[in-house]
Amino acid sequence: MRNLLHIGWIVFVVSIAITTDARAEDTFFDSDGVKIRYTDEGHGQPVVLIHGFMATGDMNWRVNGVAKELLKNYRVITLDNRGHGKSDKPIEADDYGEKMAQDVIRLLDHLKIKQAHLVGYSMGGMITLKVAAIAPERMLSGVIGGMGWTPLGPAAKEREGADGRSLPLRACACAFRQLGTTREELLAIKVPLTVVIGEDDSLLKRSVEPLRQARPDIPVVVIAGANHITCVLRPELRQAIVAFLDKQREATAKQSN
Repeated sequence: MRNLLHIGWIVFVVSIAITTDARAEDTFFDSDGVKIRYTDEGHGQPVVLIHGFMATGDMNWRVNGVAKELLKNYRVITLDNRGHGKSDKPIEADDYGEKMAQDVIRLLDHLKIKQAHLVGYSMGGMITLKVAAIAPERMLSGVIGGMGWTPLGPAAKEREGADGRSLPLRACACAFRQLGTTREELLAIKVPLTVVIGEDDSLLKRSVEPLRQARPDIPVVVIAGANHITCVLRPELRQAIVAFLDKQREATAKQSN
């Protein structure tokens, strides 16, 4: 969990190298009273990139070149999750959890997008799987990065390592398990999914292995020598995302012919 809590800070340090030109124009929409910042660029099948805890859309997806690579063939949408970046920051745990998945669905509504590929890392992976469970009709496919299955559960009073964090981040962390899914929901998901995770990520055993046991049909890509933090910056992550999405795009093209 310590790696999970520190990912935003590490990516922030690296993000200093991003030039102003590398960032897309800020745009906002109202998600049931919460202002959410997002970017929308490119053409093709839409891909929504969902960042991890303590990061932002720019930090998680521009530093590592994922957004740039996807822009060659896709319409790329990022958002700053509530509690993060330039989006509003509620301070109650009840304002997080499943409501973060609803933000993604409302963003699709706002952009008049019927279906999109979702790509999430860490907390963003939880959000991706949650959308697959509660609104599968809105997804073309999903990539779950640095995460596996989180069982649905009540909000915690506090999370390990949350001391000293801002009130919004503490509230968000307390609601992580409310972003989870039940076993029944997990088994019912028919959206094409893949998992990408570092070999040295502690969540490989704690979160991905339970997913493998319940859903052995979901492929898992393990990046050698990467942990929860360094995996974000490894080119293999970008390559795995692009390869999976290209495969899904080709499959949908064949179905339409």
